[in-house]
Amino acid sequence: MHSVSWHRLGRVEYADGLELQNQFQAARKAGAVDDTLLLLEHPAVLTLGRGADGSNILRPRDELERLGVGVFETDRGGDVTYHGPGQIVGYPLLHLGPGRQDVRRYVRSIEEVIIRSLADFGIAAARIEKWPGVWVEQSRLGGPRKICALGVHLSRWYTRHGFALNVDPDLSHFELIVPCGISEAGVTSMAKELSFATPSMVEVEERLVHHFGAVFESAMAPSSAPIETVSVMVVSSSRERVLLLKRTEPRGGFWQPVTGRVEDGERPDRAAVRELAEETGLELPVQPIDAPHAFALGGLEEAPKVMREFPFVARAGDDAVVRLSAEHDAFEWLTPAEATARVPWEGLRRSVRTATKR
Repeated sequence: MHSVSWHRLGRVEYADGLELQNQFQAARKAGAVDDTLLLLEHPAVLTLGRGADGSNILRPRDELERLGVGVFETDRGGDVTYHGPGQIVGYPLLHLGPGRQDVRRYVRSIEEVIIRSLADFGIAAARIEKWPGVWVEQSRLGGPRKICALGVHLSRWYTRHGFALNVDPDLSHFELIVPCGISEAGVTSMAKELSFATPSMVEVEERLVHHFGAVFESAMAPSSAPIETVSVMVVSSSRERVLLLKRTEPRGGFWQPVTGRVEDGERPDRAAVRELAEETGLELPVQPIDAPHAFALGGLEEAPKVMREFPFVARAGDDAVVRLSAEHDAFEWLTPAEATARVPWEGLRRSVRTATKR
């Protein structure tokens, strides 16, 4: 039976999610992984599909920036849509072999997964021919309303992008846009359509996985949990400079904050204190940054290593003395803008911005 490996990733920055897709798709083409389904949640972000009408974003970019809402242009189909907390985003990274090479059938199959999953919670959802996505035709909020957006990209029958199911997002954020370019109808969520408590994200993910396997006639294989890591943004209290370390060339040669793995049975905060001392010689208290995120490490022709990182901040005095471990060969104290530009993942960039925000 055809096999699909599925991953529950939690929060993933949108840019890091694009890289996750790139890495898994490249590994799929190389035969290093099976077909894959990524289930995750993005921070607040607007995305524009190919040929999207920019006027469907209803607020200026500087206002969106103040609200903490990013904007990305993508190669998926569709117009503008919103992703944010409380929404399950699914990225099927498949190779459609002989007998499955039909774009319309593929899109219909994803819609069917959503429709069946919603039915398990008592929500009657359907397709509306003139509009893309999955809809509640008679919403409790009035009229037809979209509950799940779809936007896909296929190249040589390898798939990218996918669906965004509204479990319990902040629906007011959809007022920033004309969702999918459809001004005649609004959006809804599972929370708004149910008369009982909203199911957890995990419960909904489990139904999506079940029905994905049934619709795509695939055995769904859960992946191993992401490798847990920590990062520590060391900030010089008076100068507002961020400490970055340069990894040795055999270890990648890139710049990053203090990072390291969480050992078995170790709490992330204790791992952060330990890694800080081991990599810099600094013994400082750490505070968590509320922005855990997942990303991938690996080459383009091997199975990506998925990491879930817990970020922290530590405040250092101007006289702090840094003693590097063998993992690094240089360090610099950088302004927040310089540090943001130099670190390799969007999740780290958000952590820099959060750690230096007063």
